[in-house]
Amino acid sequence: MKTNARLLWVLTVFFAFITVVYVVWSLLDTSHGRVEWAGTFMLGLTTVLMAFVAFYLGRVHAAQGGELPEDRLDGNIDDGDPEMGFFSPWSWWPIFLAASAALLFLGLAVGIWICFIGLGLGLIALTGWVYEYYRGLFAR
Repeated sequence: MKTNARLLWVLTVFFAFITVVYVVWSLLDTSHGRVEWAGTFMLGLTTVLMAFVAFYLGRVHAAQGGELPEDRLDGNIDDGDPEMGFFSPWSWWPIFLAASAALLFLGLAVGIWICFIGLGLGLIALTGWVYEYYRGLFAR
């Protein structure tokens, strides 16, 4: 975490420098001769965001005092690989659920009657996804 905070502080300095270069460059431009505000605000807010995240990570590291597995020299790959859950790589139900959500939002944009079709298909897809391990080849 300390390494991440240091990298973000380096990015903060980099974006601050680039913001100054951008402002000077836009002032020296002969066709306009004034500050281009959209890019200046974008680069300035990027600098502020990097500083916020770096400050937060630095404070969290100071408060917890712990090291991430990737910060330790004796850390293994398995130390940073927690169990994220169980997912079925062969399941088609998430695709049907996403399609029904797309129909639901399409119904909000085009016609409310399409929402009812999307809602019905969504209930079927959600039920199929929840109960896919209770029937068929993978029943338990």
